[in-house]
Amino acid sequence: MYMVNDVCYAGSPKEGLKVRAVKALRGGMLLLTFSTGEERLLDTTELTGPAFERLAEGEVWSHPSLFHGVITWADGEIDIAPEGAYEKSYPYTAPEYESYPEVVVEKKVVSEK
Repeated sequence: MYMVNDVCYAGSPKEGLKVRAVKALRGGMLLLTFSTGEERLLDTTELTGPAFERLAEGEVWSHPSLFHGVITWADGEIDIAPEGAYEKSYPYTAPEYESYPEVVVEKKVVSEK
């Protein structure tokens, strides 16, 4: 546990770690992009305790926002520090799709008689 600006955080500090982007997916999952460039998935259904109870409400959970690199919900009433989000999330790698060769179709013009 550590403190920054009179705010207590769990875990150990990661210098300058911030969440740069957050996207709500399905089933309580968030896709996070950290200041390190890493993309990670966070399962918010695994966040426990009274502070996170309102996340069970779809309307609250589905509208995350960022405030100085911290994920918040409900106008800042609920939040999770970047370090906590990082520790509770796991790496995500976007699937690579094979590109298919371009198919060229010739048009035949048939005249009507």
